[in-house]
Amino acid sequence: MGNNIRDLKNILLQEKTYDLLNLSLPVLTGLYVFLNPMPFPSLTEICYYLALGILLFLLVLGKTDFTLRSPLTPPFVLFVLWTVFGLFFALDFQNSLHDLRSHLLEYLVVFYLISNYFNTPKRFKVLAWTAIASATIFSIGALIQYYFIEGYPLTSRLGYYTFKAMHTDYIGFNTVFGICLALYFLRNKVSAPYTIFILSCLLVMLMTTFLTQSRGSLFGLLAGLMIMGFFDKKNALILALLAASLLLITPGLKERTLDPNAYTKDLRIKINRLTLEVIKSFPLMGIGFGMQTYGNERVLDLQKFNRQLPTPYQQKKKIVVSPHNTLMDVAVRTGVIGLFLFLSVIAVSSGMLWKIFKTAKDDFFRSWSLCLAACLLSFMIPALFADTTFGPKAVVFYTMLAMINILWQIAHDDRPPAQT
Repeated sequence: MGNNIRDLKNILLQEKTYDLLNLSLPVLTGLYVFLNPMPFPSLTEICYYLALGILLFLLVLGKTDFTLRSPLTPPFVLFVLWTVFGLFFALDFQNSLHDLRSHLLEYLVVFYLISNYFNTPKRFKVLAWTAIASATIFSIGALIQYYFIEGYPLTSRLGYYTFKAMHTDYIGFNTVFGICLALYFLRNKVSAPYTIFILSCLLVMLMTTFLTQSRGSLFGLLAGLMIMGFFDKKNALILALLAASLLLITPGLKERTLDPNAYTKDLRIKINRLTLEVIKSFPLMGIGFGMQTYGNERVLDLQKFNRQLPTPYQQKKKIVVSPHNTLMDVAVRTGVIGLFLFLSVIAVSSGMLWKIFKTAKDDFFRSWSLCLAACLLSFMIPALFADTTFGPKAVVFYTMLAMINILWQIAHDDRPPAQT
């Protein structure tokens, strides 16, 4: 009898341990998302590898409900298989193999961790608030660090001289994502302190976005506001007016966005022409998935491709060794087939949101589908002016995709959102 009681206690203790390990997965994943833009890369990696290790442990023992089922899994698998196949044709095999693991498979693991462990409406909202808090706290820290501690004038683009991982043109991917999510919660009829808190978060994120003077971020924000206006015209209008006011008073931003020469003489035109020249030489397989291959003069002579361009489009002083365009970046590294497979991920995600919006009768699904559509569009527009397949920007992208996937899962659950 005593042995049976001890065995039962041991079993219960083991089950409690498994429950705690399962509970730790959303905590660690949420911390990973929260720390994403912060200057603490070691902590971010610790959260990731701890979550991955715990997940593998639970999977081996069969003690967690984890699934790869998703409408996004087929395009993900096809893209991964194509990049693996491309290793045989990569100009720099080692770099491509490294980046395949660290800049694709790692983000897919994050996607499935979020999809599996934030898959209820309550946890879904917790994830959204985590992203808002992350962008807001990062914004406050960035403003204090750059303008007050380092002493740069307000006319200087935020982070331009000293920020590395979260450089000037990358900041908006986090802040605009946070702005769209915060605007969703602003539509709820809640108390005045709650509304003031959300508006304060929005103001900080807007200021940070505008002080980067990034045209791509501004265009992405405006596109997101247009979509958000479909379900909350009043708040979207208020935010649009606030954004327009900040546009006029933010030092340097008006000149960068309203001067026609800022677009017709932009260096990115020359960068794009050079990238297209390389794509024409490696149209099918690309140069390899490695992100350092494009700038590696030992395997790719960009000077030669630069000389092939018409004189007005040649880069004279120093060649920029990055496409500065996500679609061109994917095309030059994986070829046109890889680009098609990458675009299929976005197409499937957009289709999921459209189906949810058209078929769902609950306001929860319709409003969130519009919000996530705004997030996705506000990301893809500035992605045409930056490389977003690595670093904090990629984490934002795969977090968006995971939220779309979760919304799809909840919409196809038999239970209404309030009971899930």
